[in-house]
Amino acid sequence: MKVSALFPILALALATPSLAAEYEIHMLDRGSDGREMVFEPAFLHIEPGDTVHFIATNQSHNAESLDGMIPEGAEPFRGELNQNISVTFTAEGAHGIACRPHLGMGMVALVMVGDDPHNLEEMQQVLLPRGARGAFEALYAQLEEALAE
Repeated sequence: MKVSALFPILALALATPSLAAEYEIHMLDRGSDGREMVFEPAFLHIEPGDTVHFIATNQSHNAESLDGMIPEGAEPFRGELNQNISVTFTAEGAHGIACRPHLGMGMVALVMVGDDPHNLEEMQQVLLPRGARGAFEALYAQLEEALAE
């Protein structure tokens, strides 16, 4: 084998793949701040390819993407009640997540993938129960702070 033929092989062997990060969000009856029916943390800022493990810490919770609250090209997901679910986020943008049984109580989360919340305006137009609307307003404020850093 010629030495020049080894260069592509050597380049591949020396290439260091970027390592995706993994996060946990717990589904809780009561959060560390005393609020009931929460995801903790409720806001994450991650990179494309990172994985979030939604942990069913307490019973009667699930994690699922909300219609109209994920970026174009993102795969919707729906976890079963009382079950953990792991989601690898590849589509950049803001992702709205809820526990379906407790959506009205404001059990929602926001996962920001990358640094461009290009779908945020569309998310804010989605009709939600009052508790979820209020919880998302607080999460949008956290998003603005995170992107300002």
